[in-house]
Amino acid sequence: MKRRDFVTKIGVGTLAGGTLLSGCGKDKEAAGSGEKKARTEYKWNMVTTWPKDFPGLGTGANTLAAKINEMSGGRMQVTVYGAKEIVPAFEVFDAVSSGTAQIGHGAAYYWKGKNEAFQFFSTVPYGMNTQEMNGWMHKGGGLELWQEAYAPFNLIPAPAGNTTVQMAGWFNKEINSIADLSGLKMRIPGLGGEVLSRAGGTPVNLPGGELFTALQTGVLDATEWVGPYNDLAFGFHKVAKYYYYPGWHEPGTTLEAIINKQAYEQLPSDLQAIVMAACRIANAEMVDEYTANNNAALHTLVNEHNVQLRRLPDDVLAKLMSLSDEVVNEVANKSELGKKVFASYSKFRDQAQQWHGISEGAYYGARGKV
Repeated sequence: MKRRDFVTKIGVGTLAGGTLLSGCGKDKEAAGSGEKKARTEYKWNMVTTWPKDFPGLGTGANTLAAKINEMSGGRMQVTVYGAKEIVPAFEVFDAVSSGTAQIGHGAAYYWKGKNEAFQFFSTVPYGMNTQEMNGWMHKGGGLELWQEAYAPFNLIPAPAGNTTVQMAGWFNKEINSIADLSGLKMRIPGLGGEVLSRAGGTPVNLPGGELFTALQTGVLDATEWVGPYNDLAFGFHKVAKYYYYPGWHEPGTTLEAIINKQAYEQLPSDLQAIVMAACRIANAEMVDEYTANNNAALHTLVNEHNVQLRRLPDDVLAKLMSLSDEVVNEVANKSELGKKVFASYSKFRDQAQQWHGISEGAYYGARGKV
């Protein structure tokens, strides 16, 4: 969509940087005087890679917008658009980079064509989980590296959601050995897709809204999406029989807010702080939402819809881990950015894993139920 068409669609008044100077008609009486003080308001449009209002993902984008609107006292107004409402799902990065929209919500592995190292900022097969990714981003230098990586694209990124450990996916046949992945056409993005390819499968990257039909018509033999909460909403149980775990490919997927640099810099400092604080809130809110809803949705899938819940065999998981190590190290060594990011990622992962061995992992073992 051309920028002129976009402006026509959303209405006149949006400036290049995303500001709308609407003080006229919204003046406030200055305290203690008869003077009027104009208030500058900022209207932003958020484009997302998710279907509008989709549970967890789409509602996570809504939460981010709502928090910005609320905490700014109405000085900012962010309007959310689902995939295809303004731009297709996989054009969100470019739309925000160019200033067509001021903010986007998606996942960094969708943009691996820009730089394969971007994938480390979303999720890594057999990599860090949600708690570890948040720690790396906010306290281990991950966010600073991410900002550096996106800077050439006129973007400022921030974590704005996490799906927690995902499911391995929906399959129309049983997976009893690594050979069963050979020739399998499966929707699986990012580094996990390359791992599947090396296992003999064919990775396909499709937006979420196209997956049901692709499974139903045989375009796909299998798909991963997120987990029970989201998968039930999409109705995958109607077109696939077997539901496998664990989600080796996405152990804690960070979702992102991507912000146009000029739009952000036009905000006063307090509104800049509000935008970043809202990202932190949205990040935590999404984790809470998935933790609260996944098990109930899984119960519905298994007990009401007779879905066959299966664990991937140990030898399959072991082979996928071996292939994952190959893929991740190759991607890390393709660029100077990749080397720097993976060095930081690996260091944080290793120290977090050591601690979790005697904390989280040991506790689950002691409790007797994992």
